[in-house]
Amino acid sequence: MKEKIDLLCIEIENKVNAAENKKILNNLKVEYLGKKGIITELQSGIKSASDKKEYGMLVNRARNAFNSNYDRKLQELELEELNKKLETENIDISLPATNIPVGSPNILESIVEEVEEVFMSMGYDVVDGPEIEEDKYNFELLNIPKGHPARDAQDTFYIEDENILLRSQTSPVQARTMLSAGGNTPVRMICPGKTYRRDADDATHSHQFMQIEGLLVDKNISLSDLKGTFDVIAKKLFGENCETRFRPSYYQFTEPSVETDISCFACKGKGCSLCKNTGWITVSGAGMVHPNVLKNCGYDPKVWSGFAFGFGAERLAMLKYGINDIRTFYQTDLRELKSFDRRDV
Repeated sequence: MKEKIDLLCIEIENKVNAAENKKILNNLKVEYLGKKGIITELQSGIKSASDKKEYGMLVNRARNAFNSNYDRKLQELELEELNKKLETENIDISLPATNIPVGSPNILESIVEEVEEVFMSMGYDVVDGPEIEEDKYNFELLNIPKGHPARDAQDTFYIEDENILLRSQTSPVQARTMLSAGGNTPVRMICPGKTYRRDADDATHSHQFMQIEGLLVDKNISLSDLKGTFDVIAKKLFGENCETRFRPSYYQFTEPSVETDISCFACKGKGCSLCKNTGWITVSGAGMVHPNVLKNCGYDPKVWSGFAFGFGAERLAMLKYGINDIRTFYQTDLRELKSFDRRDV
């Protein structure tokens, strides 16, 4: 039996080496290892062999001999095929690749991230809160009690019994943050996020929009601290030559309240259509936190003071990048968005 296996191994090696292509090689596999193959039939004789152990070892030797020769020859043939293919195919690597359209970073998200980075560099925390809010956080704690006419201006989306609503501003996050601070810890935070109001969608209005509101509460805070903070963010967003100013205004949750303006970057203050020939552009509302708001959120207004401000993220982006339709931020047409790709800027 041993001599027979020795001759079989030599035969296998010679036949495999002589195979000119993979088809012949596969036929040899069937001939030796197929259902009726030579090695398969030898293996079936183990049951009747007098020394099953020795017989099985010899059959395994033949099987291993075929497998090792087969794998080696298959690798040689595949390498030969690849080399022939490379020799016959010509690839011009100087030809331009196929231009596959891809998405780009949303410019609204970029503005929010840019503002976040500036405020974090000044020690502010970025805080988030629920978009489905309670009335007391959205209005009552912010000095807007039930029946107050300011509620009508908000045009709120109520969900349940006028107590559960879609937040009409991100100010509730400020109230929640002050309450969680316990009335004895300074607060320095911004809260960017979606807000919702009943508004007709057009080029300058949307029922959903992004707000970036901020709050600082500490001891001996004044309006000059707010002015300095506003100067920093304005110069970071619109350039070092940007000037700022405050104008008196009125908000329920701040006293005194101000409108915050920047010098027009298009006409450099000379007057144009963008600034309506005033030389200034309004970008934010702000003011000192109303004593009632401090008291409602656990802070003693005789000890603590602070300022609050709010930006419209869409308005900042529209001004900075010359976008004249707020709906652009929510388009999915790549052709529309391509012109606002800021990755190479």
